[in-house]
Amino acid sequence: MKPIIWAGIVLVVVGGLMLAYQGINYTRDKSVLDVGSLHVTAETHQRIPLPPVFGGLAIIGGVVLLVMGASNKS
Repeated sequence: MKPIIWAGIVLVVVGGLMLAYQGINYTRDKSVLDVGSLHVTAETHQRIPLPPVFGGLAIIGGVVLLVMGASNKS
């Protein structure tokens, strides 16, 4: 397979995942109290939102690359 077809497949998959999850979730550990041998931490859950437009654009770009790769067969 040509590299342009692989890039198109990757873009379609990444775009689909972006539409499905609509953001990146992660957990941070924050040290609240450190006194002697006592260590208290707190977990905070945060999210980076991804607009659905980015997922749609990635899928459209992937489809365009797949069509270009398929039409350039020589």
